[in-house]
Amino acid sequence: MKREVVITADGSSTIHLPDWDEQYHSKHGAIQEAYHVFIKHGLLHFYNVEQSKNLNKRATILEIGFGTGLNAFITLLEAEKLNININYFGVEGYPVLMDEIDQLNYPIELNAQNKAFLFKQLHKATWEKKYIVSENFSIEKQNRFFSEIAEKNMYNIIYFDAFGARVQPELWTESIFLKMYNALKVGGVLVTYSAKGSVRRAMKSVGFVVERLPGPPGKREMLRACKEA
Repeated sequence: MKREVVITADGSSTIHLPDWDEQYHSKHGAIQEAYHVFIKHGLLHFYNVEQSKNLNKRATILEIGFGTGLNAFITLLEAEKLNININYFGVEGYPVLMDEIDQLNYPIELNAQNKAFLFKQLHKATWEKKYIVSENFSIEKQNRFFSEIAEKNMYNIIYFDAFGARVQPELWTESIFLKMYNALKVGGVLVTYSAKGSVRRAMKSVGFVVERLPGPPGKREMLRACKEA
């Protein structure tokens, strides 16, 4: 399938799929969306809850749709800023090519040019092996389909960043969210940019407690789902 690197409204790049008229990130701003959905309402929410309990400053994260590595890179930067330890697992069925990665401008747009080598390391890391990127961040990229996820009680946070239900409705079903529910530890959270009623109902049907939250630029709402005791 043809892929094109394009610039979104906040100046950051993403990959556009002309055949589907779909992007890897919001056209209203790739970096803005990543920070709002996955960092503010995912990582920082979980971190603040854990801090209130005086628990260890660490988290295990599963990303559904590793894609361009933007969410992983921002999470790495936040881990260093907050001095927390992150074990990151990125699942991707169709890895992005290195010549496409070379066209992405995330280190520049994030004012993290001095960390650009870490962004490259995320992509050069061998698939299916744990790779220590920095003192605070390790990653294991997994080349598999989301339907193959079968872990139990392993993750604190899930970044659910699959392509939209318009083009891949099979990724937003009860069967997929049951896998996500089972993969999370009790007290864990799943965050996604989607706020569709059918998605919210599918999450609730498998046991999640679901909140509607204000969405990133261009979206009125997003969802956060919690696995409670």
